[in-house]
Amino acid sequence: MLTIKILLAEDVHMVRGALVALLELEPDLQVVASVPRGDLIVTSALEARPDVAVIDIDLPGVDGLTAAAELHDRLPDCRTLILTSLGRPGTLRRAMAARVSGFLLKDSPPNRLAQAVRSVAAGQRVIDPELALSAWEAPDNPLSPRETQVLRLAARGADAAEIADHLFLTQGTVRNYLTAIVDKLNARNRIDAIRIAEEAGWIP
Repeated sequence: MLTIKILLAEDVHMVRGALVALLELEPDLQVVASVPRGDLIVTSALEARPDVAVIDIDLPGVDGLTAAAELHDRLPDCRTLILTSLGRPGTLRRAMAARVSGFLLKDSPPNRLAQAVRSVAAGQRVIDPELALSAWEAPDNPLSPRETQVLRLAARGADAAEIADHLFLTQGTVRNYLTAIVDKLNARNRIDAIRIAEEAGWIP
């Protein structure tokens, strides 16, 4: 029997321990590395050489999708399976853009995780059917990449001056972007625009 080597990335210690125990109950699965932060995924994977990386989407350091995209570039033979507690259509679309192999909700039955790891390791794509349908029916993100960057920084509490410094723009340009964002999302104000974009999964 071939053993599938797994890297697990989950920031909540108890959850990470439970997932490791769950996966290692399976005779063909072996967790060769487990990390609590997204910025440790690639270096750990390069050392442990897992077949599949099971990655929580919300991680400190680097978010799960960013880490998954980097992992694909640095270790293309390693498949990635994203775990999330929020099945937002926009998040699934970002996951697909990051070239992940699977996308699974955390409240899936335990045996579903083991089977998903096996399927992903075999080169198949695993996506929750209901989530896939909602992503298909969801509207496209109306924001440009630059507008998405501006709104992401605003969601983190940055004001116009800080956003301008970070993106090498003038404050006037940032204000114009924020006005355009509010208009495009039919939002009442900047806070409402952030809420709409976060609920749709358009900003991480």
